[in-house]
Amino acid sequence: MASFPAILRSEWTKIRSVRSTVWTLALAFVVTVGLGALLSLLTNNNFAEFRRGEETPFDATGTAFSGIMLGELAIIVFGVLAIGNEYSSGMIRVTLAAVPQRGTLLTGKAVVLGALAFAVSLVTAFITFFVGQALLGEHSTSLGEPHVLRAVFGAALYLTMLCLFSAGVTAMLHNQTLALGVLVPFFFLLSPILSAVPKVKTLAHYFPDYAGSRMLLVYEQHGQPYGPWAGFAICLAWTLAALVGGALVLKKRDA
Repeated sequence: MASFPAILRSEWTKIRSVRSTVWTLALAFVVTVGLGALLSLLTNNNFAEFRRGEETPFDATGTAFSGIMLGELAIIVFGVLAIGNEYSSGMIRVTLAAVPQRGTLLTGKAVVLGALAFAVSLVTAFITFFVGQALLGEHSTSLGEPHVLRAVFGAALYLTMLCLFSAGVTAMLHNQTLALGVLVPFFFLLSPILSAVPKVKTLAHYFPDYAGSRMLLVYEQHGQPYGPWAGFAICLAWTLAALVGGALVLKKRDA
């Protein structure tokens, strides 16, 4: 029976030894920072035109995080590959032979995956914020302004929970290709489409991507169904449900 620290060391070795997982984390950083910087620069150079007719306060933090959608895609792929690589290679059988406690195994995977995703997401969030504010010039904000620091941490937590949600879905499906085939359309097709349909958009407001986007808000907008903390709770509930579902499937199904 493997000890939990030994499981953590083993999972850490697996993740860092697979190039695809390392590259997806690097990509999440690059696209989030890069696209946010580009859009911040464009906003600063065309501020009067972009803000023409706008009555709501300008959200400099949200502008810096404009590229987070592509970062979401990279972090989803990372979560899927971190779990799915073992199934595609058949190594999961070896892992389960070494660690027959399946719930403990998935917990160890989630702890290592979550810690790594949070560390990278936190660095990404702060660098994205500072680069964006530097390029916004006189329209920038600072971490000392109300709710800004919370929004930056919210971005890191959202990306981390999205990674763990994707890992849980992959554990349920036992197949990384199938998991990507479900997650990518769900986040980038189904959720945006439903959000635009009046009769069902209320349902889409409780999807994890919409809930997570609330965590990045500095100014709570009029007419929004809930604020950042409720968004955190909803996103966390989705994440825990996916991980619990993954654990139940792992316990009941053969590798």
